Amino acid sequence: MTTSTRGTKVPAVLVLEDGRIFRGRAYGAVGETFGEAVFSTGMTGYQETLTDPSYHRQVVVMTAPHVGNTGVNDEDPESGRIWVSGYVVRDPARVPSNWRSRRTLDEELAAQGVVGISGVDTRALTRHLRERGAMRVGIFSGEAVADDAALLAKVQAAPQMKGADLAAEVATKEPYVVPAIGEKKFTVAAVDLGIKGMTPYRMAERGIEVHVLPATATAEDVYAVNPDGVFFSNGPGDPATADGPVSVMQAVLARRTPLFGICFGNQILGRALGFGTYKLKYGHRGINQPVQDRTTGKVEVTAHNHGFAVDAPLDTVSDTPFGRAEVSHVCLNDDVVEGLQLLDQPAFSVQYHPEAAAGPHDAAYLFDRFVSLMEAERA
Repeated sequence: MTTSTRGTKVPAVLVLEDGRIFRGRAYGAVGETFGEAVFSTGMTGYQETLTDPSYHRQVVVMTAPHVGNTGVNDEDPESGRIWVSGYVVRDPARVPSNWRSRRTLDEELAAQGVVGISGVDTRALTRHLRERGAMRVGIFSGEAVADDAALLAKVQAAPQMKGADLAAEVATKEPYVVPAIGEKKFTVAAVDLGIKGMTPYRMAERGIEVHVLPATATAEDVYAVNPDGVFFSNGPGDPATADGPVSVMQAVLARRTPLFGICFGNQILGRALGFGTYKLKYGHRGINQPVQDRTTGKVEVTAHNHGFAVDAPLDTVSDTPFGRAEVSHVCLNDDVVEGLQLLDQPAFSVQYHPEAAAGPHDAAYLFDRFVSLMEAERA
């Protein structure tokens, strides 16, 4: 049960699974919520973050201290709803200021039933998560507040992200088509594991007609649209649970169809090639992560949202059932694998988000690389 906090100072409590407690004021809806506590380092783009399906079942801590300055508009959402399970900010804007703003962030959170907390020392909370790792958390406000021991017991009973199979919960239930902008040049089958709205748009503006398919799509569903290329999207959850999409990708690789994966799609490619995946201590989230494209040597500032990564050797070419593979991109902060490519057929993926609706746009060229693969295959 949730209610709005607009114009009130309802007390709220944030409880981490290791017993650390932060107190503040309710922000958005009043009630209780649970999820995995993660932090996002982006100073802008909060609306795109909130509506990214990859954040399903996560409570996002904003490291930027002042949030909500530009309000909420009707143009920037990446999906039809807010997906975060909770929201943590330090100093919410009292009055938004932007010509496109239609309502406050507080009002939008309340309208969609998203329980949040403000007035929290997010700097201390972020340092705690960096040291201890992402963990389960609960936010409680209004009548949901009880004694600390009872709240901690609730948090510790909540499901963990490791082992969570979430893609089908956020993906489309029915196929739909995003038409090419201008002349149609290619057809792409996009397997929706939690796709963001900007992703098919980036393809459409390059003359691609995108057939978006449910996460449960089979190889037969993929090839029923007669694709020139196949795309696997971002999404939430543990890639170790995604046996269905891995099987479909292996069928695509067996047919040597040009293939591109983003984020969860990168982890699916890793598994399809025989690599393992693992959970990062606290993950990469935000719009300012440095990644090197090893094929060009160029360093890009990129947008991320991933708590899992591919376990592949950084400095050697690997033999796989589908030919030779290598790590194409690496994070310069911690050497995490940020991209894979096959050397003997047209397939590649990246762990970050090159569509980057909130910016930056350093990696937009990857959509052109996908087009080039399809052009070469057609030739």
